[in-house]
Amino acid sequence: MSTKTDIAPDLSGAPLLLKDDLLFDALDTAIGDLSEPREIRAATVAFLAEERARANDWIETDFLTHPRAARATVEAYAQMTDGIVRSVLRVATTRLHRLGTPTEAERFAVLAVGGYGRAEMAPHSDVDLLFLTPYKITPWAESVVESMLYILWDLKLKVGHSSRTLDDCIRLGREDITIRTALLEHRCVGGDEKLAEALSLRLRHDLFEGSEAEFIEAKLAERSQRHRRQGGQRYVLEPNVKEGKGGLRDLQTLYWIGKYIHHVGRARELMEIGAFSPEEYDTFHDAEDYLWAVRCHLHLIAHRAADQLTFDMQVEVAERMGYRDLAGRRAVEVFMQDYFRHATAVGDVTRIFLTKLEAQHVKNAPVLQRIFRRRRKLKAPYFEENGRINVADEKAFLADPVNLLRLFEEGLRTGMLIHPDAMRLVSANLDLIDEDMRNDREAQRIFLDLLLKHGNPERALRRMNELGVLAAFIPEFEPIVAMMQFNMYHSYTVDEHTIQVVSTLAQIERRELIEDLPLSSHILEEGINRKVLYVALLLHDIGKGRPEDHSILGAKISRKVAPRLGLNQEECETVEWLVRHHLLMSDVAQKRDLSDPRTIRDFARQVKSRKRLDLLTVLTVCDIRGVGPNVWNNWKATLLRKLHAETSLALEHGLEAVNREQRTDEAKRALREVLDTLGDWDAREIRAELGRHYDPYWQSLNTANHEIFARLLRGLGDDEIRIDLHPDDDHDATRASFALADHPGIFSRLAGALALVGANVVDARTYTSKDGYATAVFWIQDAEGHPYEASKLPRLRGMIEKTLKGEVVARDALKDRDKIKKREREFKFPTHITFDNEGSDIYTIIEVDTRDRPGLLYDLTRALASNNISISSAVIATYGAQVVDSFYVKDMFGLKLHSQSRQEALENRLRDAIASGAKRAGN
Repeated sequence: MSTKTDIAPDLSGAPLLLKDDLLFDALDTAIGDLSEPREIRAATVAFLAEERARANDWIETDFLTHPRAARATVEAYAQMTDGIVRSVLRVATTRLHRLGTPTEAERFAVLAVGGYGRAEMAPHSDVDLLFLTPYKITPWAESVVESMLYILWDLKLKVGHSSRTLDDCIRLGREDITIRTALLEHRCVGGDEKLAEALSLRLRHDLFEGSEAEFIEAKLAERSQRHRRQGGQRYVLEPNVKEGKGGLRDLQTLYWIGKYIHHVGRARELMEIGAFSPEEYDTFHDAEDYLWAVRCHLHLIAHRAADQLTFDMQVEVAERMGYRDLAGRRAVEVFMQDYFRHATAVGDVTRIFLTKLEAQHVKNAPVLQRIFRRRRKLKAPYFEENGRINVADEKAFLADPVNLLRLFEEGLRTGMLIHPDAMRLVSANLDLIDEDMRNDREAQRIFLDLLLKHGNPERALRRMNELGVLAAFIPEFEPIVAMMQFNMYHSYTVDEHTIQVVSTLAQIERRELIEDLPLSSHILEEGINRKVLYVALLLHDIGKGRPEDHSILGAKISRKVAPRLGLNQEECETVEWLVRHHLLMSDVAQKRDLSDPRTIRDFARQVKSRKRLDLLTVLTVCDIRGVGPNVWNNWKATLLRKLHAETSLALEHGLEAVNREQRTDEAKRALREVLDTLGDWDAREIRAELGRHYDPYWQSLNTANHEIFARLLRGLGDDEIRIDLHPDDDHDATRASFALADHPGIFSRLAGALALVGANVVDARTYTSKDGYATAVFWIQDAEGHPYEASKLPRLRGMIEKTLKGEVVARDALKDRDKIKKREREFKFPTHITFDNEGSDIYTIIEVDTRDRPGLLYDLTRALASNNISISSAVIATYGAQVVDSFYVKDMFGLKLHSQSRQEALENRLRDAIASGAKRAGN
């Protein structure tokens, strides 16, 4: 039998608070002959404060010698606290409130409850105390409690306390499940031990016995509510180590239930009575040790109780725990993968344990419900046990390794959950999934059917992933299990993102997203190779976490995996192409000007066929929606729909069907019709408006924008600035349109004004008319990433006007606003700047990929303006804390930037602007 042993620290050189035998003598010496209560308290506090500081230093130093294992550390903090509480109790009862011979009513015990009762404490954990008396608390006991609390508070300890009689404990425990749980873990720290034993007996016989089912139901409900509060996902990227899914509280819930039912004192005893297998106990022990280590590091870094593993904390914890950068991955990413794998292990152990207990103790479904609930009959060798699929004959089951997949197929076919005993059987026999099994035709059929046949593939994939079956069947998937990407863009680990992406496709197929995703829904209704699409989604990020480009590496991996899953040669080639180019459509849509015909023609040349375009469109939509809950929006949907429509046209009618002249004529015709219907524009005014703009103006903006600018420009004076602010649902943003006399650097001035009001620019266009006026449109969002509320638009307009009139200087005012939040400072995004003279017929495209911050666009456009660069448009793509700004520019002569030396000089100026701005933001 496998068991774990904990190595206790060597206490030979430990401070007094960890040595009961020497502590009291030293305390008595420190107090000496003092008799005045105030002096006694002061001497006690001074002595214990010094000893506590010494003990804290000693424990932390010892902890750093085993920074990934905290069992000895959390016990040492509890032992130190015991020393403090016992010392304070001794002073209160022998120096401050000495009592000759106590009566029966004056018996008194101090109990540790909750986590302290378990003898598990992090550096800044609360000290939860129960002052116990047999009957109503006496004046003497009241005085002792009061003196103890004052001393503990003077020591700056955070004390949770209650004073109760034996009857109080039973009555309150019956009424409140939280109090009952705290009492479950009581431990006598000092005072009358027989009184504490009396409480233990009464709790067991008067409260715990016969209420097991009630307690389990309450704890399971509490666990579910807690998970919902923490986001419901194990792989939330800033997890709460204590309360989150797969965290310490899940392990404690398991232990509470085991203790309540089996009356065990330690988790190891759950193994000894058969509630855990030795392997499951090892998993429990390792995960608990690791999670406590993470929690202790968090407390020590924050110098307070802190359980949220925020991004900035993750970097420091990883360093303290000894993680180092690996090829292609930062130390923090390696650490978080380990963390999430432990969280997954916690989930596996608690699910199996609690599901079994639930079946044994929680009330069964009503009889009538069971009779009338229709379920498909299970195939051999399976049978139903408490509403779950279990294995009837383990030997027969294991004789055919393909059964390790059939179990999940049976679960989807019948709609039933898998019994924990069957889960145990699968996870203990993953070695049966070998090369022969992976190449078995029946295994391939079952795996593809799990994706394609039952309508909810995410359910099977998630359970297979948690049990290790997915990584065993597709070994190339194993490296991305629980892999975290250290950025603010992705909300999930790579494997969970993959399952979310597959889930999105299944939702589209179930017709649940017709309103949100009309184009993707239409493509699937028209007919598409589902097998290719599902396999491509499953493999699209399989190359992540290594130095190579993950799209290229993923394509190479898919070349091996797709045939093994039973796809034919043509399907394999399509999957490989989709994985290789899975970011292409997203990049083009979000980083390029879709009104530029060259963008559409180049994209169409890469896609080559309508079949690939449709597949790539659906894959791209699922990929973006699977990044996180708030990433997909109308703006992205509009861009992708536009790119799909324009590319379809080019593929159907030829690439030359997409041309500037045709777009210009159509735009002018549309505006003429709008102005005609308004009735207050005469023919001469309309002709002047249609003739005053260059072609890019007509090709890039829609008719609604053209009408707004026609109104703003009508009768505009040279010293006048006109602004139109209006919600734009297609952009999920507020559209800010400006008309004013043109002058150098106008784009930068406008960007500065918007940065000053806290606006986040998501897209921008600027044009100069033939008669010398600038027309600029910015699509902006508030700090939360939403369009501005209508009530805030007048104030927004006033602040913009002040800045444009020069009443506020953007460069100076931004110094106080352009700050990076502390939790975001550890994100590292190296700056990349590229010059592209092929992506547009008439512009050079300057792409700046760097770290985002409020004043970045202003700094970049100011640097361009100071170098006599004219900006036609800026396309902004934001990925969490990273941003890619693409500028369509010409030089002062209206030409592209072909000179290598000019490009290098301009790149240096842009890098200087980024660096100086980053320094300002960092300060």
